[in-house]
Amino acid sequence: MSNFESDTAVEKIGDNHWRGQLREGWRIGEVPNGGYVMVVGARALSEALPHPHPQVVNAFYISPTELGPIDCFVTVLRSSKRTSHASVQMIQKGEPKVVLTAAYVDLNVCKGPNWSNFQAEKILPWDDCEIGANSELEFRQRVDIRLASGGDVFRTGKPSGEGKIEGWLAHQDQTDPDVMSLLMFADAMPPPAFNVFGRVGWVPTVELTVQIRALPSRGPIQARVQTSSITSGVMEEDGTFWDAQGQLVAIGRQTARIRLKQ
Repeated sequence: MSNFESDTAVEKIGDNHWRGQLREGWRIGEVPNGGYVMVVGARALSEALPHPHPQVVNAFYISPTELGPIDCFVTVLRSSKRTSHASVQMIQKGEPKVVLTAAYVDLNVCKGPNWSNFQAEKILPWDDCEIGANSELEFRQRVDIRLASGGDVFRTGKPSGEGKIEGWLAHQDQTDPDVMSLLMFADAMPPPAFNVFGRVGWVPTVELTVQIRALPSRGPIQARVQTSSITSGVMEEDGTFWDAQGQLVAIGRQTARIRLKQ
């Protein structure tokens, strides 16, 4: 079992009740990464629902999580032949931390027309990219981040002003990506606000939505995150993710707050 699988596993405690453990290796500062926490809740949903794959997951982060047990209480809203809808409340020490709402399907049997103007831009290949972002973060023990563009701010401290960062993502233990990995990778890139204001103090996520479009192939995930507007310290971040074959596999959007260093 990979680090990712074991560190996001849940056990059933009772009816509609699962428990996970938020473990070391996934923190940004003292707080577990939001995408990692989303996966723990999504594992509970996967066990509760008849459909195996998240199609879209939305999370509101009510207050910061911490290491240790986290209880997941699932409410099944509706389940049909093609889709199951459910929510999960994630509780630590009696306090609500995260609320997820999701639709689950079987991606192996999804059919319909295809069209997209999201094209995977040609960027530096994995082996030619710098090992980017803040290598001192605990999170980097689990996720290998290679930056193809937008990484100068980490070397020079000077932002480009573009509000965009591109690169590649992979598990440090070289485990191939799966659907659950995409939920975590959707929150793994450095915030594009760094390329506007420089390396600000903290960019906590308020809300994150991840759409899964396909099962990923083996190999690293190509990622592009960008922001178009920052208003009163609130940023939207749009993420687009392709697998190593150039297939669009996930789209993410999050709302985050920008907290400047005092």
